[in-house]
Amino acid sequence: MDSKGQQPLNLTCRKVVTLALFQLGLSAIFFTCVRMSGKPDPGTPVPGTLHPPKQPVNSLPIERRSSNLTILLWTWPFGIPFAIERCSQVLGIPDCYITANRSWYRKADAVIVHHRDVSSSPKRLPQEPRPASQRWVWFNLESPSASPNLGFMDNHFNLTMSYRRDSDIFSPYGTMEVLPRPQNVTVPPKSKLVAWVVSNWDLHSHRVKYYEELKKYLQVDVYGRHHSPLPDSKRFSTLSQYKFYLAFENAIHEDYITEKVWRNAFRSWAVPVVLGPPRENYENYMPPDSFIHIHDFPSAKELAKFLHELDRNTTRYQSYFHWRSWLKPVGQFTYAQHFCKACRDLQKKPLQYQTVPALSKWFK
Repeated sequence: MDSKGQQPLNLTCRKVVTLALFQLGLSAIFFTCVRMSGKPDPGTPVPGTLHPPKQPVNSLPIERRSSNLTILLWTWPFGIPFAIERCSQVLGIPDCYITANRSWYRKADAVIVHHRDVSSSPKRLPQEPRPASQRWVWFNLESPSASPNLGFMDNHFNLTMSYRRDSDIFSPYGTMEVLPRPQNVTVPPKSKLVAWVVSNWDLHSHRVKYYEELKKYLQVDVYGRHHSPLPDSKRFSTLSQYKFYLAFENAIHEDYITEKVWRNAFRSWAVPVVLGPPRENYENYMPPDSFIHIHDFPSAKELAKFLHELDRNTTRYQSYFHWRSWLKPVGQFTYAQHFCKACRDLQKKPLQYQTVPALSKWFK
């Protein structure tokens, strides 16, 4: 065959080779995509874990970037899922990737363990080997009196997270925010004197014994289990009618100042009458003239006498609200907000190895 007959043949061969290479490239790309599709996208929440089914409309999946921390919630607190919010919206900080899906254990920078959910047995703690740079955070908002089996928590955790001021991650029940400018304060009218909401009625507890003595000299309206029912939807409107609220803690421990002050009293504009740690401890959290401490009086009879005097003296009663001209009480933190505090503090803390050797001795 002459050279003119070979030219079309060579052209045809080149087209066949080019087509084969093109198809080979497509196959390689397709194979790569198939392999990648089997791995979870770090920016996509695993279905049913990052957010519970009923999430707020404004709660969006958290986009995970390479610089974000991954935080694993070993359990939902008390087994109840909640909506995880963007920490950039809650605290104005870079977002963390927060999930309750344990398949992320080996990739997690931190694991938050809620004490009550693992306290029944050491086997409820993570059992897999811990990645070298992973930090375990012990999380607890209950008092030591309600925190069983602290002993086997020793030497397991790297950081503590609780209402205690000396925790590695401080997460109190409430706090005071300074207002940008002084505000005029108008105390809402009150028609009743003293209220108390209590669910755990223990006749042998200090707070019930004190109440039994106080009621001899003062009318106290008691709500809760075994007393007048008070639905949560009516809590604020009911307590707002009272001048004073008995913020009696169920246990007395350092820094254990709960929603009894922050939500029941302050939110309702009732002056809290507190039974708990010493007055000095309360003053670390709130102004000294914002509450009345039972230790300020030698007896329940003297306290009742003082409350009656304040009831008759409007000017003196309203002096317990002067602090509101420059401070705002904030005390309705959600679990999502608590975990965003962990996100913030973990981002700030240098990555270094430390262990809490005697958690059971510290938390008492």
